[in-house]
Amino acid sequence: MSEKLYCLVLRMNIDCDGCYKRIRRALLQIHDLDSHWIEKKENKVTVCGSFDPQAFAIKMRALTNRRVEILQATELLRPSAAAQLEAAAAATIKPEDAKSYNRDGNNSINSATDGNATSKKKKKKKKKKVQFDT
Repeated sequence: MSEKLYCLVLRMNIDCDGCYKRIRRALLQIHDLDSHWIEKKENKVTVCGSFDPQAFAIKMRALTNRRVEILQATELLRPSAAAQLEAAAAATIKPEDAKSYNRDGNNSINSATDGNATSKKKKKKKKKKVQFDT
């Protein structure tokens, strides 16, 4: 995975819905992408993420069996580590505002403090036997 963040505009033939689905399926298989946008009428695919543009184009060619042409490759700047830490500190949620769900489906902040969450057992339903008179 590359440390640089790129926004890449590709030209690919998107003739029909099958072609669109093939390209979309290939984009969803690639995990280095942050976002993608498919413009069907203009035959353009825009992708953003941390990847090497040439290697990405080769990979798309292999996955879709379609001709890929790079129209534009723009390197985006990542925010500095200090700016990321400040943004993360500002965006933290207070524990009393946060909600989490445990396995039992109870809405609690901490499942260890919730007495019902640890001692709760699922009850089995008894099946009723039905007799038919003949």
